[in-house]
Amino acid sequence: MSRVVVVGSGFAGLWAALGAARRLDELAVPAGTVDVTVLSNTPFHDIRVRNYEADLSACRIPLADVLDPAGIAHITAEVTAIDVDARSISTAAGASYGYDRLVLASGSQVVQPAIPGLREFGFDVDTYDGAIRLQHHLQALTGGPPTPAATTVVVVGAGLTGIETACELPSRLRALFARGDGVSPRVVLVDHSPVVGSDMGPSARPVIEQALSANGVETRTAVGVAAVSQGGVSLSSGERLDAATVVWCAGMRASPLTEQLPVTRDRLGRLQVDDYLRVIGVPAMFAAGDVAAARMDDEHLSVMSCQHGRPMGRYAGYNVISDLFDEPMLPLRIPWYVTVLDLGPAGAVYTEGWDRTVVSQGTQAKATKQTINTQRIYPPLNGLRADLLAAAAPELQARP
Repeated sequence: MSRVVVVGSGFAGLWAALGAARRLDELAVPAGTVDVTVLSNTPFHDIRVRNYEADLSACRIPLADVLDPAGIAHITAEVTAIDVDARSISTAAGASYGYDRLVLASGSQVVQPAIPGLREFGFDVDTYDGAIRLQHHLQALTGGPPTPAATTVVVVGAGLTGIETACELPSRLRALFARGDGVSPRVVLVDHSPVVGSDMGPSARPVIEQALSANGVETRTAVGVAAVSQGGVSLSSGERLDAATVVWCAGMRASPLTEQLPVTRDRLGRLQVDDYLRVIGVPAMFAAGDVAAARMDDEHLSVMSCQHGRPMGRYAGYNVISDLFDEPMLPLRIPWYVTVLDLGPAGAVYTEGWDRTVVSQGTQAKATKQTINTQRIYPPLNGLRADLLAAAAPELQARP
């Protein structure tokens, strides 16, 4: 039996596994010929991009619900080593798994620099568990005295995740501390860049700035964080912000598993892949999602987002099986790019193109964002194999 292993169960990993199962069906490969197995450090598919929201009840999907109907095995294990010569994977528990083809889709993680106090006192929304930890922390604060520090949150990093988190927090804090004691919740967004949303371009930034103001979010730009303590944040400007909660949203890097491979990586730690998502310089290995720097067109590489991770996974799944059976593979190209940024009660902003030109904002863009977050990025949850495999087709969705 040939062995195809997918490492990771995020957007790229889930769809790579389902895409592989679909391709096996298309090629009429007899049952028992190829084993497709997902190795993931959690038994869930997490809707990670929603971790900034207050209600996470629909953001964790058991892998059994979406992989079992498709006949895909899944093992909860932390992958710690990849031996490309032996074509084997080792886990933290000491187990070893061989492979004939591998799809690396182990994702990315927020970068926490060596700032005094950050690891001890900082929070994040990078993972479901991290977002739940933040929720429990905020809830616990309501049992104590409503001091200004207790009702203040500092969000570090004014990129997309930081902006969405900061815009969501004021209403969450008001709901938590709605006791009429005269203490107003405060959210401060901090970034080293001179402007917030520096990656969003000149068209979207005024919309973002207006939304932050409307939501009551303060900003501190062109400053860094010098230290974090249980009671607040010290900025490089010398300012001290008294706050019981610091949420770190600054910087992402590909899974450290990429560092084990004998190839060049980009500044984000991502692997260079060809048009078919094969890792250049490593035999029998494909990569998809945040660990891969894939070319989307002649000028642009993929970004760390589910917008690119999901189709990369589908194509990687199709191609890994095609490669195994020496069948033609499909090149991946995505000719359009959009960004839909949630701005909390102020709505959202929808941009098109790599220059991020605003095409809608406010309630109209918010409706699009809600459709994306609650429908578009979800796999079928009805347990039907046919629907799951149909959704894994190597096709590009239309713009939202």
